[in-house]
Formats: sequence, structure tokens, C-alpha cells
Amino acid sequence: MYLFFFVFLITTLIANLMIILSLTLSKKSFNDLEKISPFECGFDPMSNSRIPFSLHFFLISIIFLIFDVEITLLMPIISIFEITNLINWIYMTIFFLLILIVGLYYEWMQNMLNWTN
Repeated sequence: MYLFFFVFLITTLIANLMIILSLTLSKKSFNDLEKISPFECGFDPMSNSRIPFSLHFFLISIIFLIFDVEITLLMPIISIFEITNLINWIYMTIFFLLILIVGLYYEWMQNMLNWTN
């Protein structure tokens, strides 16, 4: 029991000593605060971080990313044609394209592809 408290005390002291040592040795100035700001990409860190953002634009960008990834998944189908037989390749290609077409039809029926909102 005493060994547990001794180990706990030693680890707590070492951790606190390292924290105090890092705080005293770090060289932070007022000029460095701008560099470590999370808004280094042109946003004002003192302003409101919640700016109005078009949800429709966000959905269009997500749709673009989804179809971009699906196109990259379509590329290996050409190289798989040399490995597998023709029937399996046709079934796999039709199934994958059917998934793409059903997803596009669903997005079209939900009016996600219209820019006039």
C-alpha cells in the first residue's frame, strides 16, 4: 500500500516538475500569439468564427467528392478486365455503375443538384 502511494507521489512530482519546467523555458511573446493562432489562413481570430455558409454549396461539394472517389474506383475496373473472365467483369461493372446511377437519381429527386435555391 505504501509502495503505491510512493509511486503515485513520485510520478505526480515528476509530471508537475516537467510542466513547470516547460512553462518557464518556453519563449512566448505577443508576436508569437499570431503565429500559433488557429485562424492563420486569413480569418480574424478576434471576430466571430461562425460566418454564414451556404448549406447548398456544402452539399454540392460533398456530392462532387463522392463522385470523384467513385471515378477513381472505376479506373481499376479496366485493369481487372485482364485478370478475370468477361462475364464476371461485366456483372461487376454493371453493379457498380448501377449503384452510381441510383445514387445520382436519389440526389436528383431530392433536388440536391439544383443551384437555384
